[in-house]
Parts: sequence; structure tokens; C-alpha cells
Amino acid sequence: MTGCVHIIDDDEAIRDALSFLFASRGLRVQGWPSGEDFLQALPLPDCACIMLDVRMGGLSGPDTFDRLRAAGCLAPVIFLTGHADVPVAVRALKAGAFDFVEKPFNDNALVDLVLAAIEAHAAQVAHSGAREDVARRLASLSTREEEVLRLMLQGRLNKQIAYTLGIAMRTVELHRSRLIAKMGARNAVELAALLSEAGLPR
Repeated sequence: MTGCVHIIDDDEAIRDALSFLFASRGLRVQGWPSGEDFLQALPLPDCACIMLDVRMGGLSGPDTFDRLRAAGCLAPVIFLTGHADVPVAVRALKAGAFDFVEKPFNDNALVDLVLAAIEAHAAQVAHSGAREDVARRLASLSTREEEVLRLMLQGRLNKQIAYTLGIAMRTVELHRSRLIAKMGARNAVELAALLSEAGLPR
């Protein structure tokens, strides 16, 4: 498993216990005594997941979370708390936290949760990269190729596209061939699937 799990907790005993737990499952770990210390170290490219205590001296967990997101850190965050603080949990989850765990926690369940967070984030990053790649290819199309593409995706035949755009059918065939090649697809069906998987307008 690549990346590092960062534990932000002002309780040294908790940091040490969690570090040992995660290391025993083959995860790289780094502990931080406060949100301020962690924020000062940003950016951290290897950040795979963040364990964040809710109640800490100085900057609280939720405030640290808000500043993390404002700083562009999108790593999954799992909140830890020793208190049954439902409003804080609701706010954290609505703000995009991955989960909220109350102390004391089950060791195996916590590690499994962290692994799930890391995998979900990796999948999200991969999907985002694929989407950006498809978007770049779309941006490379000429205005006419975009027009042909839009009509292709509506199911129009080449002769219908030619009539709609007022151009020769041979010209449509050329634009169609070029835009499919630019998009890295083999045919119109594969192109439509590519756009759909990337979540882009069709």
C-alpha cells in the first residue's frame, strides 16, 4: 500500500498506539501533536489518509479539517472522538469527511476503514485523471469536429449530419474519422462509452 497515514492527535499515547496498529498492517504512519503542526507541513504528496481527533488543545479537529480542504488537501479524513458528539459528526460528514469513529474503537475495524478510505480515494483520483484526459482530448477538437460529434452522439447518420451542417458527406466522414482518432476511440460506440465513463456531457 503506497502513501502514508497521518495521525493528528494531541494525546501521545493514542498516536503511539495507532502508529503501532497501522504499522503492524504494513502501513506507513506519521504522527502529529496538533492540527497547526500538520498544516504547517503541507503540502504532503504522500498523504493517503488522515486520522483526526475532534477535541484537541489549540485548533480543533473540525477547524483543522476546514483548513485542510481550504489548502487543497483532498486526502480522506476519518475523525476520532472520545465523546458522543452527534452534531460534530453530522457536520464533518456533510463537509466531506470519510467517516467518524468513536473511542474506544475496534482495532481491526479501524484498520479496515482506513484501507477502504485509501482505496476509495485512489479510485477517485484515477477517475479524476481519466476525466481530465478525456476533457483535454475534447478541447483539442475543432469547432466543426465538435458539431459533428454532437450530432453523432444524437444518433444521426453521416448524410443527416451533412444536411444539418450544410457540408458534403465526404467531409463529414473525414471529420468523424479525425475526431474519433483524437479522442482515442475505435468507433462511435466506444467514444460514447468513453464520455459516459468520464462523466462528461454527451
